[in-house]
Amino acid sequence: MRLSAVAAAGVLLTGGVGHAMVSTIDTGLDRVDPFHDLSNRPDTSKGLNVLLIGNDSREGITKEEKKKYGIGGDACHCADTIILVHLSEDRERASVVSLPRDSYAELPAHAFESGGGERHPAHPDKMNAALSHGGPALMVRTVEKMTGVRIDHYLEVNFLSFMRGVDEIGGVDVCTVKPLKDEKSGLDLPPGTSTLSGGEALQYVRARSLDPSADFGRMQRQQKFLASFVDKAVSADVLLNPAKLRRTADVMLESVRVDPEFGIDEILDLSRAMSDFDTSSAELTSVPIDQIGKALPSGGTTVTWDEEGAERLFTAIREDRPLAGAGGADESREADSGKKTDGDNDAGRDGDAEKDTDTRPQGAVPVDMSPQEVKVRVENASSREGLGARADEQLAATGFTTGGLTADEDAGSDTTAQSRTTITHDPDRREEAAALRAAVPGAQLREVADHGPELLLAVGEDFTEVRPVRDGRQPMRAEEWKDGGYGAATGDQVICD
Repeated sequence: MRLSAVAAAGVLLTGGVGHAMVSTIDTGLDRVDPFHDLSNRPDTSKGLNVLLIGNDSREGITKEEKKKYGIGGDACHCADTIILVHLSEDRERASVVSLPRDSYAELPAHAFESGGGERHPAHPDKMNAALSHGGPALMVRTVEKMTGVRIDHYLEVNFLSFMRGVDEIGGVDVCTVKPLKDEKSGLDLPPGTSTLSGGEALQYVRARSLDPSADFGRMQRQQKFLASFVDKAVSADVLLNPAKLRRTADVMLESVRVDPEFGIDEILDLSRAMSDFDTSSAELTSVPIDQIGKALPSGGTTVTWDEEGAERLFTAIREDRPLAGAGGADESREADSGKKTDGDNDAGRDGDAEKDTDTRPQGAVPVDMSPQEVKVRVENASSREGLGARADEQLAATGFTTGGLTADEDAGSDTTAQSRTTITHDPDRREEAAALRAAVPGAQLREVADHGPELLLAVGEDFTEVRPVRDGRQPMRAEEWKDGGYGAATGDQVICD
């Protein structure tokens, strides 16, 4: 249904009515040229790279809304959110890379070099300060310098356009297993699934006091929200309704700034690309971090990137390689080793095909706690001998605390085998159970009073493998990218199920 709806919308947009609609939207866009006078830029790469900036501007928001949604203080006119979006050349995949706004950056003392070519001395600052120091041009220049990725288009969204866009599509669903309460933003969500209005959504993506690591948990929520927003935006009730589609585009673009080259053709191209796009097509990750708390001479602290890991990540972006799943891992191993796969190697690889399939790494799905905090006892409830031990080993490999199984415990049984894998947990262990279920998708949750601190995973006939998870409140570390992966999860893995 979703793909049919998007395809129908694509037909609409490529027809005369659609073209007229997009033309009207195009003429109302606020233009800014972030590429003017930029020199020594990275080479053009495959695919399309868009720099998405969330500006902290409060312009257009009423006093009542500011009070209700905790939008206090003065805007610094800096980047509240920095995201690099790469659309693959075949338009079948979108790689979404969060760049921590507190990333350490060397910014020039003035926005640009002088006309005579004289270089002004650079001084350390946070990456998000580039927008306030030198506008979109310095923002693009800084991101290009740090990533080596050439930016093709610039899209800047402020608080108002974000709120109105969420409201126009009818709100966005987010889910949590524990209450989320943040006094600064005013966020107050109960456990379960909540449909957020625009103002509530702004609270959700801006909250910084929910996690010990502040911005890293915040980036995780932003990625979850973005995946849920895409899931809602491509649903039938938006895209099959021309009037609703037009209103949604109008309100979202009302307070948006884009580069001059982002015009009708580009909008139509993106709409056609969406015909085969859903949340599983989106890869979500962040830059690997080396150090937290690097001091600035002017005060405050920053985070520094892991240079080797960041270079590998952005090389994959430049070369248009997948970041999530088997494809990204296999191709990155070939790139790291310098080997090329050709027809002569096919025969030799066939014998290892089954082994490769079993060992290919996946992106680590972010969860709201450290898997080390989750104690799991595994039971083989299937008819297959050794299946419990395999699950236990894979859980331990991704960080869960397990106890192992004896041969007798892992024998399996044809007479008592259960078809579905289950997770039994105490009512007070819902957060732990949610983290475990993220690693064993499809498992059925069972609450049992007085079950104790340990979770029971009963491996059924439907069990295939454990999916790697990571503590999404913590920064991405390069060592987490096992076997050449990039730590990326797909959108369908992080939205509410």
